[in-house]
Amino acid sequence: MVKKDFLVSPDLYDISSPIADIEEIRRCNPQRFEMEQLSAILYADDQAQAAVGCKYLTDNEFWVRGHMPGAPLLPGVILCESAAQLASYYVGRFHIMGDEMMGFAGMDEVKFRGIVRPGDTLVVQAKFLKMRRILITAQFMAIVGDNIVAEGIIKGFPLQKKYLE
Repeated sequence: MVKKDFLVSPDLYDISSPIADIEEIRRCNPQRFEMEQLSAILYADDQAQAAVGCKYLTDNEFWVRGHMPGAPLLPGVILCESAAQLASYYVGRFHIMGDEMMGFAGMDEVKFRGIVRPGDTLVVQAKFLKMRRILITAQFMAIVGDNIVAEGIIKGFPLQKKYLE
């Protein structure tokens, strides 16, 4: 595997000292129950246009029983959802789209480079490339330990909260 630099230096955050917990994430993101794919926010900087979140994966995740029974692996689509939720948190936290939240518009150049299992801490980093009121584009990386397990580009559009009521 080609060695790449992380989008956000691990020196800028401490996995044991989150800056936002699940309750703070819920203020920005509507996902609940099994669909909450972030446990904490570790870093969010509007000057650097970057954010880092994490998900503490347990044996109780909804996918564990059925996704490769006996050797559960985090499904790639759930990993991508973690990146989308990190981007959505950032957009809401810094009011990038005003009062509207970010809807998931698409992904490009996604590559899965490793596996993620229960017991792992999944760290998701995002560096925002374009931030317009009508479209957000961010590069993301998913990391376990020192290994990049996925990367790609995520896109978001403004989603009016009335559609969620």
